[in-house]
Amino acid sequence: MSDEATSLCPRCGGPLTTGAMVLCGRKEDGRRVCRVVSRRDGRHVWWRGADGLYGGLEPCPDPKLFAG
Repeated sequence: MSDEATSLCPRCGGPLTTGAMVLCGRKEDGRRVCRVVSRRDGRHVWWRGADGLYGGLEPCPDPKLFAG
């Protein structure tokens, strides 16, 4: 996950840092998937599929869980 340190926030362009991995349900088919959570100084929180198969960064639906 070393490439995460150089990822940029889509909202403000600042550097993102990886902070967590989350196991959650996928809406499309109900299967469990791992998501990698990245944040920008606690202001902007994003996540993506850990396997990289399901698109890029998306806004985290509950950023308060990871803002600290």
